[in-house]
Amino acid sequence: MTAPKPSMPSILVTGGAGYIGSHTCVELLNAGYTVTVFDNYCNSHPESLNRVERITGKTFTRIKGDIRDRAALETALRDSQATAVIHFAGLKAVGESNQIPLHYYDNNVVGTLRLLEAMEATGVKELVFSSSATVYGNPQWLPLTEDHPLSATNPYGRTKLVVEDMLRDAFAANSSLRIGLLRYFNPVGAHPSGLIGEDPRDIPNNLLPFVAQVAAGRREFLNVWGNDYGTPDGTGVRDYIHVIDLALGHLRTLEMLARGEEGQCTPINLGTGTGYSVLDMVQAFETASGRPVPYKVQGRRHGDVATCYSDPQLANDILGWRATRDLATMCADSWRWQSSNPHGYQEVV
Repeated sequence: MTAPKPSMPSILVTGGAGYIGSHTCVELLNAGYTVTVFDNYCNSHPESLNRVERITGKTFTRIKGDIRDRAALETALRDSQATAVIHFAGLKAVGESNQIPLHYYDNNVVGTLRLLEAMEATGVKELVFSSSATVYGNPQWLPLTEDHPLSATNPYGRTKLVVEDMLRDAFAANSSLRIGLLRYFNPVGAHPSGLIGEDPRDIPNNLLPFVAQVAAGRREFLNVWGNDYGTPDGTGVRDYIHVIDLALGHLRTLEMLARGEEGQCTPINLGTGTGYSVLDMVQAFETASGRPVPYKVQGRRHGDVATCYSDPQLANDILGWRATRDLATMCADSWRWQSSNPHGYQEVV
C-alpha cells in the first residue's frame, strides 16, 4: 500500500485575474497547488478565470475584493487556509501614474500594507511580491544586476520601490517572514492554447499588445518613439520574457520560500538577459503573424531609456530558474491569443 500523496499548499493570489496572475494560476493548478484568487477586476476580467479552469480542468475559489480592504483579506486568508500569498494586485500604467499618482500610492503601497497587516493577523508568513525593473531607473551599467543603485523615474516605479523598502524593513524586524522579491522585465506572450493573454483596456501601454493590434487591423500603425538612440537600429532595446517563464519563476520562488533557504527577501531579476529593439520586435511579429506591422517614427518620449536588459544569473543560482522560451515563441503565442480573441475578453457576454 502506497502512502497518500501529501496535500499541496494553499496559495492566495491577489490580482489573479490579470495577465501575469492568470498565467501563474494555470501553473499553480497544474502543479497541484490549491488556489484562491482575490481580485476586484478594476484592470482585468473575470472571464480570464473561466479560461484558467478550461485550460487546467480544475476549479478554484474566487473572491471579489479590494486589496485595501484588510477585513476582506483576513477573511480570505482564513477561509482559504492559505500558507502563502502571491501578490500581483497593483496598478501598472506608467503614464497614468503621472496623472493620478496618489491613486497609485493608495492602491499599490497602502494596499500592500493592508495585505501585510492581514497576513500578520492570520499568521501567514510567506509572500511573493511582484516588483519591477523600473526600480533601477536609468541604467548605470548593463546588464542590470540586483546590486544596481535603485531609483525611479515615475510614480509607478516609486510605488514598487516603496513597497520593496517596506518589505525589507518588515523582514528585518521579523525573521520568521519569508519574502520573495521578483523584479520583472518585460512580460510578453500568452498561453499556447490561445485562451488567455494580455488584454489591455483602451490603448495598450506595452509594445507587443500594440504591435499585435496593428497586425490584427485594430490599429492603423505603431508609433515608434525615437530612432536616434545609441542602439544598433536606433530604437529602444528591452528584455522581453515569456509570461509562462515568468509564471514558473513564481513557482520556483514558492519552493525556495518553503525550504527556508537563502534568498529570503533578496531581490531577484526575472528576465532573459537578451535585449531586443522595437524594430526587432516588429520584424519578429510580422514573421509570426504573416501580417505587416506599419509604423511611424515619432520623437522620443520623456523618461524612456535607450537600453535595458537583465543579468538573470541570480535567479538561476537561487531558484534554479531560467527563461527557456525564445522570441519566436513569444510572438507566435501573442498572435495566437490576439487572432483568437480580437477584442480580448470584452466580447464575452
